[in-house]
Amino acid sequence: MLKARPRERPNRLWPVLAAPGVGWLLLFFLAPLYVVLAIVFGQRDPVFRTAVPVWNPLQWDPTQFTYVLTRIGPDGVYFPALVRTVVYVAAASILCLCIAFPVAYYVSRLAGRHKGLLIALLIAPFWISYMMRMLAWVNLLQNDGLFNWMLSFGGLFDPNVDWLTGQPVVVVLGLAYGYVPYMILPLYAGLDRLSQSMLEASRDLGANRVSSFVRVTLPMCRPTIMAAVLLTCLPMLGDYFTNDLLSASPKTAMVGNLINDSVQAPGQTGQAGAFVMLVLIATVVPMIYYVRVTLRGDEVRT
Repeated sequence: MLKARPRERPNRLWPVLAAPGVGWLLLFFLAPLYVVLAIVFGQRDPVFRTAVPVWNPLQWDPTQFTYVLTRIGPDGVYFPALVRTVVYVAAASILCLCIAFPVAYYVSRLAGRHKGLLIALLIAPFWISYMMRMLAWVNLLQNDGLFNWMLSFGGLFDPNVDWLTGQPVVVVLGLAYGYVPYMILPLYAGLDRLSQSMLEASRDLGANRVSSFVRVTLPMCRPTIMAAVLLTCLPMLGDYFTNDLLSASPKTAMVGNLINDSVQAPGQTGQAGAFVMLVLIATVVPMIYYVRVTLRGDEVRT
């Protein structure tokens, strides 16, 4: 006669280990988020034109949030910046993926004993500040910079191209250059964990290298690609520094520039907070979708 298995006692160690992380999120995410909400739905001092936060949710005034919300539609003044942000971020993310995937695949699957050196070289850009890397682009693209000198074939011609005066392609390239390391590392981590037995099985069943890559490797690393794209494009949505340095033109202004301008303008702090909340909503939705897809995949595998 089979005996019933004793009920497993709940492991109390994991909640204890998770407590510092939960406390960190409560302190440095939820608390600042509540401050932003108090400013967005707060009031404005009529004399000094400064934001007056309202801490009681029952007394919140949605005027500032509604003001921004009514101006992001197709006829609103903020709509062109929203469209530019989506287009720039999408183009830069695709460019990052086209650059990062071959690099990550080579390092994880083909580098061999040189893998450690290549990983160190991939991490090296994080040791240099983002501002310094963007300033390097400014030096390259200014009128007497190296790029125009190359286009002029060493001074034989005058290309007469002002790269730093509102060129969308420069902003997209700057975003891709600044954020491509954030895509390479997640892709490398995911590709390095691929099951070698699955790849060998596809080859044993008669698939060539291209067919094995398309029908086995890509489907297996699809969650990794999605995570890498999200980790790259989400910070781009709030980026304003790249456009300020490489363009500084209203023709290429993004949502991050609108937020920065609203923070610096007197009496528009609440509107800046409303922009922040809209960007937060836009970033949370794809993250929730990614988590659901990942959990669903885990359930299928189990």
